Amino acid sequence: MKMRTVFDKRNISMMMDLYELTMANGYFLQEQQASRVAFDVFYRRNPDNGGFAIFAGLEQILQYLEGLHFDEDDVQYLRGLGLFDERFLQYLRSFRFTGDVYAFPEGTIMYPNEPILTVVADLVQAQIIETELLAQVNHQSLVATKANRIVRAAQGRSVSDFGARRAHNNDAAVLGARACYIGGVTGTATVSAGQEFDIPVGGTMAHSWVMYYEDELTAFRKFAEVYPDNCILLVDTYDVLRAGVPNAIRVFDEMRAKGIRSKNYGIRLDSGDLAYLSREARRMLDEAGYADAKIVVSNSLDEYTITSILDQGGRIDSFGVGERMITAKSDPVFGAVYKLCAVAGPDGRFEPRIKISETVEKITNPGLKQVYRVYNQEGKAFADLIAGQEGIDEDAVRTGLVVIDPVRPWKKRLFRDCTVKQRQQKVMAGGVRTGEGPSVRQIAEYVRRQLEQEIWDEEQRFENPHMHYIDMTAEYYNMKMAMLEDKHNG
Repeated sequence: MKMRTVFDKRNISMMMDLYELTMANGYFLQEQQASRVAFDVFYRRNPDNGGFAIFAGLEQILQYLEGLHFDEDDVQYLRGLGLFDERFLQYLRSFRFTGDVYAFPEGTIMYPNEPILTVVADLVQAQIIETELLAQVNHQSLVATKANRIVRAAQGRSVSDFGARRAHNNDAAVLGARACYIGGVTGTATVSAGQEFDIPVGGTMAHSWVMYYEDELTAFRKFAEVYPDNCILLVDTYDVLRAGVPNAIRVFDEMRAKGIRSKNYGIRLDSGDLAYLSREARRMLDEAGYADAKIVVSNSLDEYTITSILDQGGRIDSFGVGERMITAKSDPVFGAVYKLCAVAGPDGRFEPRIKISETVEKITNPGLKQVYRVYNQEGKAFADLIAGQEGIDEDAVRTGLVVIDPVRPWKKRLFRDCTVKQRQQKVMAGGVRTGEGPSVRQIAEYVRRQLEQEIWDEEQRFENPHMHYIDMTAEYYNMKMAMLEDKHNG
C-alpha cells in the first residue's frame, strides 16, 4: 500500500518568495540560452551551540521537486500582479523540474559550512525552488537536532513527542513529529504522523477525564476498565501525593484482585516539582508492591530540565516532551542558506562563483565540491574534508594527504592511515529520483548508529562540545584564496 504524503492533495509550488519569480522572469527574458548552475544548501552554526546537527527533510524536498508545477489558477494570479512577461507565464504552464540533486543521506550527522545538498539545474529552475528547500531543511533539521539533544539528556529513558498542540501549524506538527522520530524519540502522540510515517503512537489520559467524573477514584476506575493494558493514570489533577498516587494504587490493587496483569501501567505527572514528586511516588508505588509501575512525566521539558531532574534523583521511566522540542524553543532558527556556487560555461564546464562579505562567516565556498568524512583506524570520524569537483585520491589518506584548516590556515595537517566516505550522493537525475528513499525508521536507526559508533562523545556534550574539524584540500583552499584575491584586486 502506498503511504500517504503531505503533498498528496495539494500543490505547494507557489510556496516561494516573490523575488525568486522576478529573477526567474528576468533570467528568462535576458538569457537566450539558459545556463546550468549549481546551488549549495549549507548552514553556518549548530543550534544551541552544540557539536553537530542532524540533516532531515530530504524526503519532502524530493516529493516537492517531483510534483512541482503551476496550475492555471497560479498562472492567472501571477498575471494579475502585473510583473511578469506573458512569454514567461506561458513557460510556467508546462514547467517541470528536470535538474539533478546531490545530498547527504537523510539523517546524516552534519556540520556548519559544508554543502549538505547541491542542486544542478538550469538557471530558472534552480532559482524558484529556494524557499521550499530551505523551509524543509531548516524546520526538520532543527527539530531533529533538538529532539536528539533531549533524547541524550534522558539517558536511555524513553522520550515521546507530545508537541502537536503547541506546534506552529498542522505541517509543523506532522513533519515535526517525523523530525523528532529521526532525532531519536520512541513515538508521537500525533495520530496523523503515525499514519503517514509509520511512527509508533501513544498517549495517556487527560485532566478533563478526571475532572468529568465526580471524584478522582471513580475516574481512575473507569479508565482502568476501558484500558487495562495501557493504564497510565494522570495523578496531578488535585493532589499528587495525598490523593492521586494513593488512588492509583487502590485501582492497581483492584485490578490485581481481579487477576488483571496490565502490560503497561503506572502514573503520569504533569506539574509540580517533578524530581521530588517522582521520588516520593516511586517510594509509594514500590512499598505497595508495584515496582514495575511506570512513572511518566511531562510539562515544559527540554534537555536542560530533564538533566536537572535526573541530577536531583528524579525516578522517571519516560518523558513526554511538547512545546520546547516541537518548536526548538531555546534556539528556534536553524539558518540554512541556498547560495550559487558555480555556473556552466559555453563548453559545459562549471566555473566557480563566490560570495564575499565583510562578515567572514558569510564568505561562501565556491565551485562544485566533494565532501568526505574522514575516519581513524577505530572507525571514529575526526574530520570532514572539502575537495574540488575532481575529488581526492582515496589512497592518499592512507599514505599521506596534506589538508588545511580554513579557519586557521597556518595549521596544515597530514591525514595518514585514514579511511574516507563520500557524503553527497546523487538522489535525483533529470527531475526523477535515483531510487526509493529509506523509511523514517531506517533514518532514525542511521542516526543512532552514527552517534554510537562514529561520533565522538566529546562532540555530544551540551556544554563546550568539541568542534568537528572541517578541512580543505590544499588545491581547493588555494583556489578559494585565489578567487578572493582576484575579487579584492578587481
